[in-house]
Amino acid sequence: MDPVYDMRDMDEDGAPDNPGSVLYRVPVRTGQKDNYNLGVGFSATWSRPLDKKLQDQCKEAAAANIALMQQQTANKRLDFEIARLKNCGELMKQGIYFHPKSPYYKVCADVVVTNPGGVIPPHVHSIPSVSRPSSTPESPVSSRAEDLGAPLQTGREQTSP
Repeated sequence: MDPVYDMRDMDEDGAPDNPGSVLYRVPVRTGQKDNYNLGVGFSATWSRPLDKKLQDQCKEAAAANIALMQQQTANKRLDFEIARLKNCGELMKQGIYFHPKSPYYKVCADVVVTNPGGVIPPHVHSIPSVSRPSSTPESPVSSRAEDLGAPLQTGREQTSP
């Protein structure tokens, strides 16, 4: 509520008779009122590049950069997998591995070690048969040293000092 002051000048001397005295109060008008508004708008933009060649080069460069990044990622993944394979294989050869209930067991679960001793399976040796003279009847035991395949030494063997 705003005060309305007494500005009357009854004796007409140019000064108010009761300055500062409030005659009455009036409500303040703020100008606020309920306002309901609905606005609908539409906007469209159309642009055309002036240099299509530059736009095509930009697309080609972006595609080449994406292909390069994908190849680098594939190379890093391959390096990781080869290092994992090598380390897991070497540890398995030494008999070192994670317990099957360990959460890290699956890190090396797909690594297979074949030929851990350096022998290629199947590994077979053939033993040559010894030819026997036809005059001697076949016997399961040979009495001659030459039939055993070792060099025959006669005399005393020398030992190294």
